[in-house]
Amino acid sequence: MKKLGQMLAVSLLVSGLFLPVSAKEQIATASGWTIDPAHSSARFSIKHMMISNVNGSFGKVSGNVQYDGKNLPKADVDATIDVASIDTNEPKRDEHLKSKDFFDVEKYPTITFKSKKITTTNDGFKILGVLTMHGVSKDITLDAEPMGPIVNAHGKTRTGTSATAKINRKDFGISYHQTLDNGGAMVGDDVKITLDVELVQAEAKPQG
Repeated sequence: MKKLGQMLAVSLLVSGLFLPVSAKEQIATASGWTIDPAHSSARFSIKHMMISNVNGSFGKVSGNVQYDGKNLPKADVDATIDVASIDTNEPKRDEHLKSKDFFDVEKYPTITFKSKKITTTNDGFKILGVLTMHGVSKDITLDAEPMGPIVNAHGKTRTGTSATAKINRKDFGISYHQTLDNGGAMVGDDVKITLDVELVQAEAKPQG
């Protein structure tokens, strides 16, 4: 009995999971997770006038993930961003970005991402999926950090990760083009994206 107790203690230390029995049972029986909008965001950075970076974010990120807490290659991601939630800390610029010059929010109110394939790497994992933005769908790859520990707080089981990617806005039909006096671009083409996602696990269904 003493040896069994030692083995269980080591297992808990290695996994970092100090959860009540009910939460551990839930992890074993449920694989559905939802993206927590209150603790998730999509950030971006783009060159302005070829000299500085303009940073912004989309505050409303939602979606679902199928993940059993163990096998990442079998996970499935389906996420949606509310484009109207864009925030660059400058209201006039935000309104311009929502206009037809850029995102055209009235016609294309959301950005979506649907995973196709997930592969693990030495320092995390890669998510190949379809990004649909401004009415255009293209494959992109997100480079993600290792999944965080699965923890239980306030009766909810949570985990999360951060991921990055770089896209060309013109590939998605956002072709706004204004030049400077020296011929340089007012707005850069390459957009760096960082996603911070916190997941909340759905309640396990009773086993019949």
